[in-house]
Amino acid sequence: MAIAKAERLMNLALCLLGTRRPLTKRELRASIEAYLEVGGGPGRTGSDDAFNRMFERDKDDLRELGLVIETVENLDGEIAYQARRDSNRLPPITLDAEEAAALTLAAKVWQQARLAGAASGALQKLRAAGMPLADAAEDDPYGGHSALEPRIPAREPAFEPLMVACRDRRPVTFAYRRSNAARPETRHVEPWTLECWRGHWYLAGFDRDRGAERVFRLSRITGPVRSRAGAYTAEVPDHVTVRETVERWAGEIATATARIRLRQGAGYPLRARATEVREAGDGWDELEIPYGHGLDAWLVEFGPDVVVLEPAELRADVVDRLRAVAKD
Repeated sequence: MAIAKAERLMNLALCLLGTRRPLTKRELRASIEAYLEVGGGPGRTGSDDAFNRMFERDKDDLRELGLVIETVENLDGEIAYQARRDSNRLPPITLDAEEAAALTLAAKVWQQARLAGAASGALQKLRAAGMPLADAAEDDPYGGHSALEPRIPAREPAFEPLMVACRDRRPVTFAYRRSNAARPETRHVEPWTLECWRGHWYLAGFDRDRGAERVFRLSRITGPVRSRAGAYTAEVPDHVTVRETVERWAGEIATATARIRLRQGAGYPLRARATEVREAGDGWDELEIPYGHGLDAWLVEFGPDVVVLEPAELRADVVDRLRAVAKD
C-alpha cells in the first residue's frame, strides 16, 4: 500500500513538473493509471468523489514535501495545476567545512529517531550536489565509531507529534501523569519547543488550564497527542527564555544546596555534580549537591542507592514520589 502511494505521488509530481501548461484534474486522471482505477471512466469502476478525495490528499502531500504547485484558471474556466521547474529549483548551496561538519553531526544525533531516514536522505542529496560532507566510515580512524559520539534518544511516541505541533504552532491535548500522581490528567497546551536534558525530552509550553507556562516530561505523557484547531492565546517567548524555563523546571538552575547519602560505587552522575564528597562509613558517602527544581525526580531514579538528609522539603518530595511508584 505504501509503495503504491509513493508511486502515485511520484507520477503526479512528474506530470505536474513535466507539463508546459497547467493540467486540469480531468487531464491528470487520464494520465495516471492509479487515478483511473478509483475515478471511473471507460472500462473502470469507481467514482469521481473517490478520485477527488485521493487527488486532494496527494496534492496536499506533495506540498507538504515541499513541491510548489500553482493553481490557475485556464481559458475554458477550469481549475488547472502546474509545478513549474523554476519555482521548484533550489539555488546553489555552498557550505564551509564547519557547516558541513555540523550537518553530518546532526544526522548522527538523530539516528535513533524516525527522522533518521530523512536526515540520511538529506545528506545523500547534498553529497550528490557536490557538498564536501565526510563519510564517517571513511574519515573516522575508529571505523565509523568515534570514541565520543553524540546521542539524543527520541523513542517517546509523543516526540514526533509534539515536534510537528511546535513547528506548526498548533494547540494540543494529551494525558499527563505527574510523578507523584496516581492517575493521568488531561492537559491543554500551546507547545513552544522541545528540549533534551540529561537524556530526557521535555516540552515547554503554555498550559491553558493553569494559565501559565509549564514543562512536561515526554516519558510521562500517556496515550496519543491530539492537535486542536485555533490560534495561540499566549505569546511565545524567545528560544533563550524557553531553554531557561526547561532547565529551571528540570533542575539545571540550582537555588540552594542539598545533602544526600549515596551508596559507594553508585550514582556517578550525582558525584560529578557534587560540590563536596566525604566518606560516611558502612559503604556510604555523604554529598553536597546543587538543589533546584526537579532534583527530587532525578534522585528517585537512583532508587535505594540515595537517601536525602536535607532539606526536609526535598526529602518529603522524594518520599512522595517513591510512594507513588510503589502504588503502581
